[in-house]
Amino acid sequence: MAEPGFWDSREAAMKVIEENNSVKAWLEPIAEVEGRLENVRIALELLEAGPDPELLEESTATLAQIEKKLDRLEFIQMLSGRHDRNDAILTIRSGAGGQDSQDWAEMLMKMYLHWAEKQDFQTEVLTVSEGGVEGGIREAVMTVKGPWAYGYLRAEGGIHRLVRKSPFDQNHRRHTSFASVFPLPDIEDDIEIELSDDEIRVDTFRASGAGGQHVNKTSSAVRMTHIPSGISVTCQNQRSQHRNREVARRILKARLYELEEEKRREEKAKLEKTKKDVSWGNQIRSYVMHPYRMVKDHRTGMETSSIDDFLAGDIQGFIEEYLRQSSE
Repeated sequence: MAEPGFWDSREAAMKVIEENNSVKAWLEPIAEVEGRLENVRIALELLEAGPDPELLEESTATLAQIEKKLDRLEFIQMLSGRHDRNDAILTIRSGAGGQDSQDWAEMLMKMYLHWAEKQDFQTEVLTVSEGGVEGGIREAVMTVKGPWAYGYLRAEGGIHRLVRKSPFDQNHRRHTSFASVFPLPDIEDDIEIELSDDEIRVDTFRASGAGGQHVNKTSSAVRMTHIPSGISVTCQNQRSQHRNREVARRILKARLYELEEEKRREEKAKLEKTKKDVSWGNQIRSYVMHPYRMVKDHRTGMETSSIDDFLAGDIQGFIEEYLRQSSE
């Protein structure tokens, strides 16, 4: 990085910087642990010469910090998948349950936005397909940017079930709603996926929803379809058609990459999750607000009664428990 001409190619320079940051993400905490261990070793030598309660207390606290740091490094080591360190593209879709499920999908979107904020991750909602007249969403696609964002969010892939008294039912009867969560690594230009223009069909149309006169008067929304595979993505949240094309192409590339990975591994497990009915029997987690309050992960058995905190983004413990059990 110190060589002359390093910035002659910005693209190449950014790749080197990313690689450097990836290495530093391991070396810096290890160096920190080594430094603290050296301080403890020196403290032990001093304590052999005579008792010092303050030094003993300080060294004991340092050892506890070292243990916590090592536990964290061991956990991060579980995120060893090829793209675990990448940013993530997260798709949330409403399922069976009508207006309640569209509201539930929006609740999940907000939950992940809150979680990302707690992790100091950056988020951007790329596209939202609005729900019915009473609100909610049919689908939302968002990026989550930060170290190991995809590694964490792959723990959330699957169908999420909500049980509550429906706010859309005049009789306030209990309803069950479903929504699917599908994470993908944001691989951008890190993969060999060729998107030739003759294989892509691009349709433009006027965006719907909030946006004022700009939305109503310009055909800025974009639907991009990969003709050979039939995969289609829609983007209408950006103000310009050019920007919507960029975002749609990026999402399409990620989805095509996942398809290629599926063929390469000769297994369909990842994409089969999105082909299952978003309905009873396929859920990975249940959120119950009536007749009792509980969140339960059906894969790990972990549960909590603090559903309000959970929906406010306090989900990291569930993510880590799933990754820990998966690693074991």
